[in-house]
Amino acid sequence: MPVRFSSRLPWQRLTNRFTQLQAELRGQGVPLLDLVVSNPTRALPELYRESLLLPLSSPEALRYEPSPQGAVAARQAIADYYQARGLTVSPEHLVLCASTSEAYSWLFQLLGNPGDGDGDEVLFPEPSYPLLPFLGSLAGVAVVPYPLRFDGRFHVSFPELASAITARSRAVVAVSPNNPTGSYLRQSEGERLLRLCATRDLALIVDEVFSDYALVDPWPQEGPRLLSLAELPPPLAELPALRFVLSGFSKVLGLPQLKLGWIVVCGPEPLRSEAQRRLELIADTFLSVSTPIQLAAPALLKERPQLFAGIAARIQASLTCLQQAFAGTAVSVLPVEGGWYAVLRLPRLISEEEWLLRLLTEDHMVVHPGYFFDFPEEAYVVCSLLTPPSDLAEGARRLLARLEKL
Repeated sequence: MPVRFSSRLPWQRLTNRFTQLQAELRGQGVPLLDLVVSNPTRALPELYRESLLLPLSSPEALRYEPSPQGAVAARQAIADYYQARGLTVSPEHLVLCASTSEAYSWLFQLLGNPGDGDGDEVLFPEPSYPLLPFLGSLAGVAVVPYPLRFDGRFHVSFPELASAITARSRAVVAVSPNNPTGSYLRQSEGERLLRLCATRDLALIVDEVFSDYALVDPWPQEGPRLLSLAELPPPLAELPALRFVLSGFSKVLGLPQLKLGWIVVCGPEPLRSEAQRRLELIADTFLSVSTPIQLAAPALLKERPQLFAGIAARIQASLTCLQQAFAGTAVSVLPVEGGWYAVLRLPRLISEEEWLLRLLTEDHMVVHPGYFFDFPEEAYVVCSLLTPPSDLAEGARRLLARLEKL
């Protein structure tokens, strides 16, 4: 009898058509213009001097003294990072993990009971980065989408979110700013989310990995943006909703290889303390955060101003380049509030898939299709704002030349 694999892995690991074509072209020696580079260490290598790694060599790392919550010094350094942003976060309310992906996995295990078709549910926004369904499957919970609607800016569709909630719903995920739409939660939206979660006994999970990278607000008339839900302004602070705020070194420092993330556990007592106690039990089961990175965290966070300045400057320069390149053309650069991605809306003269195929095979440039992020309609492509402006300018030239040929 053949070995049977878990139904938590329902997807087939097949290389998609575009990945195959990219591999074939590169194998033929065709240079591809990559407009989706999202690794800051690759996009901005000049920011990363070798001395950044020195704090990882502390002799103290030779002693193993595991803590489920995470080392005190590392948690204090993260609390200090929030303090520098004008936010008060207690180090006692932080739980360290290896990554935001692991944080999601732990929270799904904390909040949801598994089942094969009848397990608990977590609601997440679309369009958004297509990782959560995989993490949900691995944790044994169903991940149910709710829409972000676009009316000049992306916002939560609260009637549709409310209608998606069932008796099996356990949490709502919000990503602020969203990847790839770059849309922040407004204070009014945050209040509605918190009230909805409190009323329906749901936890709110807020992914804030890109929250440092705020751009000029295109819609100040919409009210203040919530740059973080780690600390809420009144009267939001009085709302009795349990919430978990996620972030980590991958975006805060642009150091995805150093694998340190965290969860801020927030909400009314004693619910908050009980949630953290259970979360620490999960963390204690895995103890996945290495000792060297925890000991290095205070020194690494002191490097944040320099790293952040370099990344933020690239994001702004690249966005300006795109906006100028497509000004007055049939290609629209959707407004971006934050993060390091930009969404382009293309004329629907051909299908989105046909756009991608022609741009790749004939113009030798790589962009993400909108359907990768579950945009509800065509035709959209997504570019990384970590891409050098010169590459984006060349990509814009090729795209507009392609448009003229249609």
